[in-house]
Amino acid sequence: MSNASALHAAPTPARPGPGPMPEGLLRALDITIGRRMEGLLAGDYRSTLLGRGSELALVRPYVPGDDVRRIDWNVTARTNEPHVRVDLAERVLVTWLVLDTSASMQFGTADRRKADVAEGVAIAFGHLATRRGNRLGVVTFGDARPRALPPRQGRVGLIGLLAALRREPEEARTGATALGDAIARAGALARQRSLVVFVSDFRGPHDWRRPLLELAGHHDVVAVEIRDRREQELSNVGLLWLVDPETGRQLRVDTRSRRLRERFAVAAAAERAQVARAFASVGARHVILTTQGDWLRTLVQYLRRSRS
Repeated sequence: MSNASALHAAPTPARPGPGPMPEGLLRALDITIGRRMEGLLAGDYRSTLLGRGSELALVRPYVPGDDVRRIDWNVTARTNEPHVRVDLAERVLVTWLVLDTSASMQFGTADRRKADVAEGVAIAFGHLATRRGNRLGVVTFGDARPRALPPRQGRVGLIGLLAALRREPEEARTGATALGDAIARAGALARQRSLVVFVSDFRGPHDWRRPLLELAGHHDVVAVEIRDRREQELSNVGLLWLVDPETGRQLRVDTRSRRLRERFAVAAAAERAQVARAFASVGARHVILTTQGDWLRTLVQYLRRSRS
């Protein structure tokens, strides 16, 4: 079992979880992301900045004000003059996961809920984002208590991620999607160039293109959209009450009407196309995952194709 697989709780009928996460696919995702971000990954990037790090840049004579902990005692002993080490400053990749925890993510009619797929995506990226000294930060949005966890290394970062994911469903039902605010918060928190991964169904007001454009100008952005097929098409099951889980709005529809089902499918496709155009217009990579089938394989294949 992979480390990432061991981090999430046992599945239940109400919370089936993301499903299998094979180590081979996680390694493929690691390679894909690593190559995409090769200029930022620690160990793959030789910094031109001097500061604290693990690789020696030079040894020079001590001057008043230098940190005495940086004294190189071997050179000092040979020259009878104090010398200090100056290292290459380490550069680490900071990944920000911006997670939708709104009520609409609790929906799912196939193998799992949208929230379960989001959990798997977050764990997969978190598994990669905390390797080799890299750091992971988390921003949640859409429920009554949005969170922002500062970037952390290693297991501490993953524990923070899981704490954000393990919100009780009752808490998640009390809010509504506010993607524009979440983008603005992520932009304010991400001080250095980062990988920013949005995991959401991107449903709600389309008021987020401008802040996303500003964010994408400074960071590498990946938008992971999660869908359920019943959001795109209606089945012929007679009279239904449709309920918006975030606003509580209800609508009575007769799904026996073929014309109604066709109009619904056309409108749903047009709305999703608008979302896709918004991502394309700002240069963000956009991948669509569903609640049915092997979402991890789809994610890896997409990122491989989109690598540039």
